[in-house]
Amino acid sequence: MKLPMDDEHAALFTVGQVADMLQVQQAFLRRIDTQQVVAPQRSAGGQRRYSRHEIGRIREVVTMMAEGMTLPAIRRIIELQMELAEMARERDELARRLSALDAEES
Repeated sequence: MKLPMDDEHAALFTVGQVADMLQVQQAFLRRIDTQQVVAPQRSAGGQRRYSRHEIGRIREVVTMMAEGMTLPAIRRIIELQMELAEMARERDELARRLSALDAEES
C-alpha cells in the first residue's frame, strides 16, 4: 500500500510549513504562486498545499533568484524544462513502439 508520504506529488505541506522548511517568507511563496512560477495545489478550503516535488522546485527558484534571475525568466526556464521532459517522454514512447514493431517483423 502506497502512503501519501511516499508520493512526491501528494500535497501535504502548508505555506507556513514550507516557509519554515526553506527559510523563506510566506509572502514569497504567495508571490511565486501569483506569478505562476510554482503553483501549489489547493485544499478543499482553498488553502495552498505543497508537495515534495513543488518544494524542490521552490528550492530551484530560490537558487536562481540568488544568481540574479527574475521571476519571469525563472518561469520561462521551468516551462522549457517541462517541455523538454514531455518531449523526452514522447521520444521514449516512440522508441518503445518502434522497437515493438521491429520485434513483430523479426
